[in-house]
Amino acid sequence: MKSITLRSPGGLANLLVVDGESPAAPAAGQIRVRIHASSLNYHDYSVVTRAGWEADGRIPMSDGAGVVDAVGAGVTEFKVGDHVVSCFFPSWANGTATIGNFSTVPGDGIDGFAREMVTTAATSFTLAPKGFTHAEAATLTTAGLTAWRALVVEGNLKAGDTVLALGTGGVSIFALQFAKMMGATVIITSSSDEKLERARALGADQTINYKTHTNWGAKVRELTGGLGVDHVIEVGGPGTLPQSIDAVRVGGKIMLIGVLTGYTGDVPTAAMMAKQARLQGLIVGSRQEQMDMVRAIDATGFRPVIDRSFGLTEIADAFRYQASGAHFGKICLEF
Repeated sequence: MKSITLRSPGGLANLLVVDGESPAAPAAGQIRVRIHASSLNYHDYSVVTRAGWEADGRIPMSDGAGVVDAVGAGVTEFKVGDHVVSCFFPSWANGTATIGNFSTVPGDGIDGFAREMVTTAATSFTLAPKGFTHAEAATLTTAGLTAWRALVVEGNLKAGDTVLALGTGGVSIFALQFAKMMGATVIITSSSDEKLERARALGADQTINYKTHTNWGAKVRELTGGLGVDHVIEVGGPGTLPQSIDAVRVGGKIMLIGVLTGYTGDVPTAAMMAKQARLQGLIVGSRQEQMDMVRAIDATGFRPVIDRSFGLTEIADAFRYQASGAHFGKICLEF
């Protein structure tokens, strides 16, 4: 069985291909899955490039999709041959979030899915959407569920709402697609006119080049008749949050789901108070929320956007491509 391990002290040069034994047959309550695909997230990149990495030998990648190969005693939810997709928080079944770190997240606190086969608790997976390729299914674990929870679970998105998505990475493109699927109006930003054109082809109602319009929060209000948007998918963090507060309507919602501009910074609290807006941090979602998302996908014919796929042994090249910022939507590994 091939797998990728991250050697200390981390970095793309320390991602090594390893040949080892296949995992054991599943015990009671477990399944064995032949992994066929994973997808890259900013979280994965931050793990493999983290300075001073101490978990020598960790298998990276939080997303995994494949086929059930064997089923342990007592497992009734899955059968051999089922197409499945992994859960970001394997121990968060449902309800309000109770996990505040990454100690149980595959590819970070525990071994992930940059490997050809895994034996694990059956609750670490859900069924994949019907008809999805393994690469398409792998995009759902992190990016898909993050956008779903931000808009549908926490945001209570409804037809006629307005959504602002920042950038054209995985989460933002999922947010665009989910919002349009549910009848919302979407504004999306990018520094690339080419990417904005592709976003319009996916249904974006308005686009903003944030290099042309550096004060893009005011531009959002202009496009919404001075009101602002109901929902902001905030992936930038401290460097973009002031503009997001400017862009949101009074009583609107800002979902803080990324830190692309850094981990700390000033928040214009007076402006936030004046907007009487809700600012909520969130990290992905529960297993039940993932099953709800899959059910919605099955009902609507939704398909995710995959920019490019790499082989398992090309994982370092895949991360370099991610770091270039050239992608639109998701980058996948297929093996």
